[in-house]
Amino acid sequence: MIAVNRREFLAAALAAGTLERKPLVSRHNPVYKADDPRAPLGVGNGEFAFSADVTGLQTFPDKFEKSFPLCTQSQWGWHSFRRPAGQLKLTEYDTFGRMVGYASNGKGQEEIFNWLRENPHRLHLGRIGFLGLAPDDIRNPEQTLDLWTGTLISRFEYKGKPVTVRTCVHPTLDMLACEVDTPLKVVIDFPYASPGITAADWNKPQAHKTTGDIQRTLDGDTYNVSIRWKTEVRLERRSEHSFALHPVIERLRPGSGKLSFSVLFEPVKTGAAHPDCFAACAEHWQRFWSSGASVEFPENRELERRAVLSQYLTAIHCAGSLPPQETGLTMNSWYGKFHLEMHWWHAAHFAMWGRPQLLERSLSWYGHILPSARAKAKQQGYAGARWPKMCGPNGDDSPSNIGPFLIWQQPHPISYAELMYAAAPKAQTLDRYRVVVFETAQFMASFAHWDGKRYVLGPPVIPAQENHPPRETWNPTYELAYWAHALGIAQQWRQRLGLPPDPKWEHVRANLSALPAKDGVYLAHENCPQTFTERNRDHPSMLAAMGVLPGVGVDRATMRRTLDRVMREWKWPDTWGWDYPMVSMTASELGDAKLAIDALLLKTPKNEYTASGHNYQRPSLPCYLPGNGGLLAAIAKMGSKGLISGWRA
Repeated sequence: MIAVNRREFLAAALAAGTLERKPLVSRHNPVYKADDPRAPLGVGNGEFAFSADVTGLQTFPDKFEKSFPLCTQSQWGWHSFRRPAGQLKLTEYDTFGRMVGYASNGKGQEEIFNWLRENPHRLHLGRIGFLGLAPDDIRNPEQTLDLWTGTLISRFEYKGKPVTVRTCVHPTLDMLACEVDTPLKVVIDFPYASPGITAADWNKPQAHKTTGDIQRTLDGDTYNVSIRWKTEVRLERRSEHSFALHPVIERLRPGSGKLSFSVLFEPVKTGAAHPDCFAACAEHWQRFWSSGASVEFPENRELERRAVLSQYLTAIHCAGSLPPQETGLTMNSWYGKFHLEMHWWHAAHFAMWGRPQLLERSLSWYGHILPSARAKAKQQGYAGARWPKMCGPNGDDSPSNIGPFLIWQQPHPISYAELMYAAAPKAQTLDRYRVVVFETAQFMASFAHWDGKRYVLGPPVIPAQENHPPRETWNPTYELAYWAHALGIAQQWRQRLGLPPDPKWEHVRANLSALPAKDGVYLAHENCPQTFTERNRDHPSMLAAMGVLPGVGVDRATMRRTLDRVMREWKWPDTWGWDYPMVSMTASELGDAKLAIDALLLKTPKNEYTASGHNYQRPSLPCYLPGNGGLLAAIAKMGSKGLISGWRA
């Protein structure tokens, strides 16, 4: 981070008029009078996050275990169990006369199939809470997440005395800091790993090790923890995996017994100092809120609340060095792995809101896994790089009867590169992303099959609307439109770099199959005769061809009819949180401002935003950040189209 003089920064921000944003942000500070087991508050920085109960720490984890587990997670914190013997056998699918292998069938090989899905999985790094407190011990709690400073402020009464706790995460270190104005004891406990939602197994103390200087060992994985304190504290080892901080109380010393400490988590021990966390955190968040776009909805404070809280949540969960998992750094979903088709929904909005550097953090990862993506394409007989669907940091695709057949994540890296070029149209940007752009385009052109008259996508393929069998599916509407759009961008990159157009890319782009339509509406895919009867559930992904994408090749009247039928007939309880922003973006592209807003507030089970701002989906998925990121992308679309007056780019 570049050092910035705080006083000069605030003076410059005031002169620029940006501090008028503080009332906009602060009026949506979440304030709790009791624990909300479905929606705990959290602090973080994109690389590291900490969820807390009403005490400001993780004192009462049992209250949240079955609803929204309290976890401490990082981008680097992963674990793997011992791999079983053997290799997964691929299932072959006829692909225009040649057989192509996919990791889609676990029957008869369940052990290795399940291991590959569950490993690596993300860790709960450690639980930090007050020692000896029970829920009934505290009275009159009041907890506020101060969004403007990124600080969690928790107040309650304990044994008749007031207690104030301040909690924050350093903006560039994986470090939690806490200040307590009362002599309460703090305990730090370390679990074994679990691929499940809690990311922790507290019942296997013999399966992991914790040294006195707090080096953690779980099978072949290690990490380090250092604890520092500013007040007088005694550190006690309570058990093999538990430590306690005891404030030192001196009757004749005013202020003794207060507790100010920080906990730094690291993959490798560095001996790094623990800087002042609260000042750095406040400066970071004031800079965040004073930059980029903003939006006000004076007549719709609920939509404004969702927009403000979604900016915060995506910044702490989706702005790291890896693509985020769908629950960010809150808890494990799909074993803590990320889904690359969702990366756009998590993070593309950063560039749209004038914060492209937050998207850029995760883009170098595509270059890191490029060798494995090339190997995957080559194994299947294609050129270029085929990006995985569900994976961990190593980029190895997880087996599934759905995931390996999805293709709509393939053009995403071209879209990200173009967003970065729009933000910084320089030679350095072209150099940084050219290989990923070109390797992506090579695969896309290679994957499209020439049948003598046109290029066809699939079979086998499963569209973004995932309830279609791979052998019976081809030419999905959204994917066809995305293929044409992304190949066109790739050709522009060649031109910018002084290179001639690639003839194969251009032949594919110009001769792709027409977008499939029937009875005046677009279909999910060409072989789908019942889009609006049996299959009108999951994602209405045909809408994304105009809205998420600019709509090249889309007939506006046909898309308008499609949108109208989706609104009338779709099974909304069977959708997902990003479907409502997708509908909104299509409405925006068609110039329907009312529907663009109404879609974001549609009253359905999957479109609930809790008091913390998280997009609730179901008991096993209590937060869903693609919904938050999609909402911000949809608002940016409305702003760019001039459909809302409160947008400030």
